[in-house]
Amino acid sequence: MKRPVLSGILTVIALLAVVLPASADPLSVFVSVLPQKFFVEAIGGPSLTVHVMVPPGASPATYEPKPQQMVELSGAALYFSIGVPFEKAWMKRLSSANASLKIVATDEGTEKRAMAAHHHDGDDGHDHHHDHGLDPHIWLSPRSVLTQGRVILRALVAADPERASLYRENYRRFAASVVALDLELMERLSVLPEGTPFMVFHPSWGYFADDYGLEQLPIEVEGKEPKAGELTALVERAKAEKIGVIFVQPQFSRKAAEALARSAGAAVEILDPLAEDWDENLRRVAEALVVSASRRQ
Repeated sequence: MKRPVLSGILTVIALLAVVLPASADPLSVFVSVLPQKFFVEAIGGPSLTVHVMVPPGASPATYEPKPQQMVELSGAALYFSIGVPFEKAWMKRLSSANASLKIVATDEGTEKRAMAAHHHDGDDGHDHHHDHGLDPHIWLSPRSVLTQGRVILRALVAADPERASLYRENYRRFAASVVALDLELMERLSVLPEGTPFMVFHPSWGYFADDYGLEQLPIEVEGKEPKAGELTALVERAKAEKIGVIFVQPQFSRKAAEALARSAGAAVEILDPLAEDWDENLRRVAEALVVSASRRQ
């Protein structure tokens, strides 16, 4: 008596396998940096296989894709760009590796800030301000990430309409979690006075600082370490601002930051703007900034 039922179930399974073969296969997509993987996987879920172009420890300013990555890229449906420097040199070549690859600019609709600049006194006795293009670190602002998430959602729905409802539901959950994180960070950082400065080696944290009313003081700009005169000016600034901690990131040399810290009597700590656990990382950053402010000289 049970055999007809079992036979019917097997028939349904076989029909589904014929009718929906494509929807059973994960969509292969690429992102430039690890935090994007967090966003794309949150919205796409297990329906995606997400490849990251810039691996942990590498710099998105100078990275060159490996041959194996180009092979994997040939089977991808989407590439989610974000405006980091290596994309300018490589995007055309990445596109040529896969004629059907769709490039999705996740920085679309995001107003970018000028890349943070350092100040120094020139030989003429005047204060000189160096500005170097637009800041690509938009993934470090939860408010900007909401915009990026909408771009990701639209691209996934267009590329894989059969899963549109799943992507939309995932995005709703993702957006709610980002808003909750933003409120949490606002509350945590509200203990700091408006405009509280913090010093970093590489100016990655400008959007984060803007969101929460802080001031980022960079040591270097566009990979250039400060000259002797500039380092002296930075030491004086660190002392004047009572900076107790100088933040560095693992993708860059710590030499200049450590020299400045020794002269200013400050500690050196690591903040990684490219950490994959995006939400927990921003919580760590907020806590580090609050603790560092308590150590101001």
